[in-house]
This record gives sequence, C-alpha cells and structure tokens, in this order.
Amino acid sequence: MQIKLNDLKKSYSTKDGVVNAVNGISLEIPDNTIFGIIGKSGAGKSTLVRLISLLEKPDSGSVFYGEKQVDNLGKNELIAQRRRIGMIFQNFNLFSSRTAAKNIAYPLEICNTPKDKIETRVKEMLNLVGLADRADAPVSTLSGGQKQRIAIARALATEPDILFCDEATSALDPQTTQSILDLIRQIQAKMNLTVVMITHQMEVVRDACSLVAVVDDGRVVEQGTVSDVFTCPKSLVTKDFISRITQAQPQILRWSEDGGKYILHFVGSDTDRPVLSDLCKKIDVDLNIRAGGIQNLPGKKIGTMITDITGSQENVQKALAYLKERGILVEDAEEEK
Repeated sequence: MQIKLNDLKKSYSTKDGVVNAVNGISLEIPDNTIFGIIGKSGAGKSTLVRLISLLEKPDSGSVFYGEKQVDNLGKNELIAQRRRIGMIFQNFNLFSSRTAAKNIAYPLEICNTPKDKIETRVKEMLNLVGLADRADAPVSTLSGGQKQRIAIARALATEPDILFCDEATSALDPQTTQSILDLIRQIQAKMNLTVVMITHQMEVVRDACSLVAVVDDGRVVEQGTVSDVFTCPKSLVTKDFISRITQAQPQILRWSEDGGKYILHFVGSDTDRPVLSDLCKKIDVDLNIRAGGIQNLPGKKIGTMITDITGSQENVQKALAYLKERGILVEDAEEEK
C-alpha cells in the first residue's frame, strides 16, 4: 500500500505557547518497501506517525493510502481502515493476563472472527515468528525478544496492508535487535507489506530500511535511499546521526590524525575494484590514505576512505575527475568544515 502525505501540519498548545510538532511535511512512501523515519526526541516523528496511522487528525494537509484519502473518514469507515493497519511498539503492549497465543488472537476476537479461523491464524503467526512452541506460555515467562515477536505476530494477525514499527527495538539488546530486524525484513518480503519504521537509531535504518526520511523540528530535512543518505549526508542532523554510529560501532579505522583532504565513497561493486591503483597508473599523483572502512547495508556495501591526493594542481583535478567518472563520490573535507 502506497502512502502519500501532502503538507501535513499539527500543532499543540502548551503552557509555554504553541508547538508546531509537524510543520508542513510532504512524503511519498512506496508500496512494498521498508521506509525509515528518523529523528531525535522532540523532532516530531512520533506525532507524524500518529497522523500517518490515523490515530490523530492533522490540523491541515491530507493522508492518502493508495488513491484513497483517509484522514477525513467517518467513524465506522475509520475503524474499518484502522483494522488494515498493524502496529508494534517499544514496550510491546501485550496483555499480561493472556498467554502468547491469546495475545495474538485478541485483534481477531474484536473483529468477530470465527473461532476456528482464529485458531488457524494464531498457529500460522506463531510459526511465522518462530515461537510455535510458546503458544501457551504466560507473557511474564517470555524474554524481551520473544515478547516483541508475539507483538509482531499480533500486529499481522488481521493481514494488514501497512505495518508501523514505533521504536520497536529501542528496549532490546543489540543481538536481539538484529534478530528482530531480520525477522521484519523476512516478513516484509514474504507478505509484500509496506513497513514504516519510526526510530531514533540510525543503525536500525542502516540495517533494515531501503528508504529514509530525516525529521527535525517538525520538517523533513533530508530523504532518499539509505545508501545515498549514508554515503553523502546533506543535513547537519543526518551527519550527527551517522557520526554517532561511527562512535558507538567504529566502522572507519583512522591511523593518521593529520591530513585527509578528500573523503571518497565507494558504493556497491566499486568497493571491490582497484580504482585507486588504476588512478595512480594513469595520472601522476600520489595518494596518502589516512583512514578507511566498510559499512554493510542490506544488499549493498559502502566503502569510505579519507585520503590526500598530491601532485600538480592540474593532475589533482584530473584525478578527482577520474574518480567521479568511475562512480566514486568525492567530498572535500576542508570545505565541509
């Protein structure tokens, strides 16, 4: 299901005045993809997802699912549309009084689904998330990762067109986070779902999404493919997110703190080609590599190298042009400062 947002706005009155939580956001989220929405606390991403998922109405603007405008639906039509949406949350929101299977059954029960169909669907969902042996387990006996798997199964029980994941991995350890992201990717491919992931963790975007929008101060400040945004971030907010990943999980090994005028980005198959060797054979320049590393995105690798290129001004310009012709993205680090 494609989602289209047209100039969405939402404000709240507080004791300190009016807060423009969402301030003119327009986005297109393609069908059958995993789309990331990332922002810091207070950026407006939580309000945005409430508008997209029809939990709140915008002050102005419109929300379309496919060709249908859905932000102006009447009560009964809105309820029916919400049943075509699945949601998973940071804190799981499971019923502690119910078993794993009974939690999955709940949305089917309130839709008045026949009992035999509920039992069949619950078994399917438990198998899908790899917890067929935990059907009768009380929620209190499940680990955090298992609870989130049950929450995913519950969200998918009614066969929704769209799955919203609101900070779905924030309460999990890194290993469990990776297993949940792997599961979401597998389910999305199997069910052809549109998945919208709301997060403040850039590593979640890196490991799960194909497209991303960066939200700051109620506006979209950058959007594009994950590989493009990681390779050449434009906004200061995005650069800060990416730098924090590097600090927490070092991807770039720097062995010289001096120099490093040029930052080279190699995307996909370019990471395996001897581009720099070919360059030095063709053009009379010297390379001094100061740092380098590779990040793995889903289905694609991004190599980053920090280097100095020295020689005559004419040859340096030829070298830069050669790199760009070969598809290497080149940044001047001194201009970025």
